[in-house]
Amino acid sequence: MKNIQFIAGRCEMKEHPARFARTLSIIDACRSEMGTRIIGQKELIDGILVGFIAGGHVLLEGVPGLAKTLAVKTFAEIAALNFSRIQFTPDLLPADLIGTLMFEQSKMAFSVRKGPVFANLILADEINRAPAKVQSALLEAMAERQVTIGDTSYPLPDPFFVLATQNPIEQEGTYSLPEAELDRFLLKIVLPYPTLSEEAEIVKSSASLSGGIAVRSSAASVSAGGRGTGRLSAVIGPDELSAVRADLAAVRCDEALVSYLVSLVAATRPLSDVRKDRRQRDDYLKYIAFGASPRASIALGICSRIHALFEARDFVIPEDIKAVAPAVLRHRLVLSYEAGADGLTADDVIADILGIVPLP
Repeated sequence: MKNIQFIAGRCEMKEHPARFARTLSIIDACRSEMGTRIIGQKELIDGILVGFIAGGHVLLEGVPGLAKTLAVKTFAEIAALNFSRIQFTPDLLPADLIGTLMFEQSKMAFSVRKGPVFANLILADEINRAPAKVQSALLEAMAERQVTIGDTSYPLPDPFFVLATQNPIEQEGTYSLPEAELDRFLLKIVLPYPTLSEEAEIVKSSASLSGGIAVRSSAASVSAGGRGTGRLSAVIGPDELSAVRADLAAVRCDEALVSYLVSLVAATRPLSDVRKDRRQRDDYLKYIAFGASPRASIALGICSRIHALFEARDFVIPEDIKAVAPAVLRHRLVLSYEAGADGLTADDVIADILGIVPLP
């Protein structure tokens, strides 16, 4: 395995530390296993892996049929995790999520009946369809890795990983996620439509049943020679996760790059006192009502190190930070009225910031 060292504007190849070989083989195995059911969607697959390794949560946004649910279920299978799917609806109650106290008449006492949130991997399907009380219960679970039932707090299993989905086009009967909850998501992955070649492969691999076509998902398929919908191999368990995290600890982020990523986050804050070129930045600052918190800086730091690890490097370069910045920041920016009026998205604003903040 080779590594690329950037020195004075040029790059040199050197042998990569041998201890990274196991981590890279684990990552490749995860991608390969998920690829037997998912065509394309590389950002989705890598985003799930980044969130799992970092110990964060991931929000998946995309129109129906892009394999959001299938990807989560597939990952739960290859990770051999205790999996729980919760379908969020407007009539969902906090007790349906975290559990409740049940009175046992035989014992004349209350006992705890734990809810589906007590699992390693939670699929919060259509998370924005649940009301505020349910969101508050989930917020405690995501932020503190515990839930409170009655007067007692109960720790959640380790690892605890929430993968939430939401549909950006069906807004009737939905509730906007509070900013405090959005900030608890490490990443927000926006799923694009497949390319023409990928969609052609999806169509060709769709199963035929009784002369018809059973469409499982617009991004799901049986790839040539793959396992299709059969059982997948568990390739990343607790031991493998520990090994990957041990290698992650060896990935270095130079002090100048830490200052760079902090500057990127600070540049999203309209009232920040670190702005030096106000005239140059006014064009994008008017589109931001509220910027990202220090939690975004922490997320940007760890995600850039994981991206470097995925690229077989034990050091971070600016391209790592730029690669993960949209997924880390897009859900943490509250855009102003002017942004909506001009048809701009958070990704457009982030692109401007990446172009303005000088590289170290």
